[in-house]
Amino acid sequence: MIYDSDGNVEAEATLGDGIEHMFTTTSGEVWVGYFDEGVYGNYGWGDSDTPPPIGATGLIRFTPELKPGWKFPSHVDNGWGAISDCYALNVTDDTVWTCYYTDFPIVRVSGDEVTGWRNPIDGATALTISGDRIGLLGGYGHERHRFVVGALDGEAMRVIGEYQLVLPDGAPLPPRVTAVGRGSVLHLITADRWYQVNLQDACGG
Repeated sequence: MIYDSDGNVEAEATLGDGIEHMFTTTSGEVWVGYFDEGVYGNYGWGDSDTPPPIGATGLIRFTPELKPGWKFPSHVDNGWGAISDCYALNVTDDTVWTCYYTDFPIVRVSGDEVTGWRNPIDGATALTISGDRIGLLGGYGHERHRFVVGALDGEAMRVIGEYQLVLPDGAPLPPRVTAVGRGSVLHLITADRWYQVNLQDACGG
């Protein structure tokens, strides 16, 4: 549901099940990324006698009225494969970036155009972007707080630095931390603190 500043409902709709990410733009568009249950079905979605999952394409741009305005193309229509699980999503007003399971390509959506790069880093759950530099946070097991900085070089991402994120006093990040990338800034939210890491700083400007 979307409310105006006086608390009146301006729009309401069902956006589906299995929502992993939801971002809005200043123009009122709503970007939704889905994890696997939202893509392949759960709680009755996708059964033989029920509608297919709303999030079957893995990533949808909804209009300010919450109508589907654009859907991520199928593996037949783009060279970077289908989204089985939208692990990471970064939304700005003009460009959207995602990194997704199965092969974790880095994919840019500009307008309705999809461009991608091969990526050697698996399991990133948040990403930041600054020019041709990209930061990927996360991985499996002990790599969940790994921060990889890379350059988008030709058709692939080239790793130029790998770090372990810690708190300002050097202590490890707590087990529970919410990581969100918006533009070049990585936001890390713990139970009682909100930290920011700017990719431009990691890239030296």
